Amino acid sequence: MDFGDTPEEAAFRAEARAWLEANAPAKGSPEAFNEMFSPGMDADRERKLADRARAWQARLADDGWACLHWPPEYGGRGASTMESIIFEQEQGSYGVAMSIFMAALDMAAPTLMAWGTYEQKDRFLDPIRRGEMVFAQLFSEPNAGSDLAGLQTRAVRDGDEFVVNGQKVWNSYAHLADWGILLARTDADVPKHQGLTYFFVRMDTEGLDPRPLRQMTGGAEFNETFLDDVRIPAENAIGGINNGWSVAQTTLNSERAAVGAQASQVDVATLVELARRKGRTGDLGVRQSLAQAWIRSEVLRYLGMRVYTALSQGTEIGPEASITKILTGDHIRDTSETAMGLLGPNGMLNEDRWVWQMVGHFAHKIGGGTPEIQRNVIGERILGLPREPRADKGVPFRDLRA
Repeated sequence: MDFGDTPEEAAFRAEARAWLEANAPAKGSPEAFNEMFSPGMDADRERKLADRARAWQARLADDGWACLHWPPEYGGRGASTMESIIFEQEQGSYGVAMSIFMAALDMAAPTLMAWGTYEQKDRFLDPIRRGEMVFAQLFSEPNAGSDLAGLQTRAVRDGDEFVVNGQKVWNSYAHLADWGILLARTDADVPKHQGLTYFFVRMDTEGLDPRPLRQMTGGAEFNETFLDDVRIPAENAIGGINNGWSVAQTTLNSERAAVGAQASQVDVATLVELARRKGRTGDLGVRQSLAQAWIRSEVLRYLGMRVYTALSQGTEIGPEASITKILTGDHIRDTSETAMGLLGPNGMLNEDRWVWQMVGHFAHKIGGGTPEIQRNVIGERILGLPREPRADKGVPFRDLRA
């Protein structure tokens, strides 16, 4: 079996490479933005790099390279799985980082395609594709993480608006975002999964206050967000009132797949080069760890193809995204541990990319749902195992102990 490019794929790769050579900033150049959120970065520089990312997304859109896998009716090319992967492979060689658009491109957009009205799609999809709308996910709360349906942020109807009060946490890039994906409780008289509504909310709305949280990596891309009498137009509800849990499942599955795709940031070739530099390639233990890292990266690459296939065919990403999510967290952790062993005492210094990755791997494992939650999803939705017993099943939310 030949896993190399077909003649058509090779031609596409050559086209993509030529365009990127003519347009993309090189790593380390003044125009690069691949180190957007390194430790200790000041807010002004962070915003400048975010502006470069927006400009780059707009250039991709202008020249037909943005959202390749999107259907043509939404501005994409309807590109094949391999074409999307090839472009990401080639783009990864340049000084660009697209993580600031993850919530917009990999969460908001797939959810809109599945649940949005024609008016909502027309309003949001093209600006998202062009990098004009950066989104943040406002789901988790201090007392509602893994048990997301237990969230207590309330949205009360007031004419053509909803008035929202509550607190969210672990909101990536909320301090830089234009819009938020908000899950709030609109009915406390029904069981907790049935009384939620999914909103888009402008992040500059009066009463909405994102506050960056300094992490152990030294960066501060996470936020806690407070909502104090925030007014959201009813037309910004996606998928209908009190149907938010079903809508959120589309977002969560897409998020798990996107977090899984971040395994591509783990450069096994760079790990091998580090082993060579340290003179450790003859060490049998090191060689075994390098082989395992390569195997993990290949498994994840092919799992990623399944995700792109679903997107390119216009179908929803299913619970198999949970498999990718679990393996990604393990891959980042284990590969980083190998690198730390090679670095030796230098691994105690927060001055190396591998050190940041090792310290930050907890975010990859927890973000998008903990491994325990993912295993429940796999057991129940793929393997058909009995569901976990629930004492709150069928109980109105207002009768539950907070």
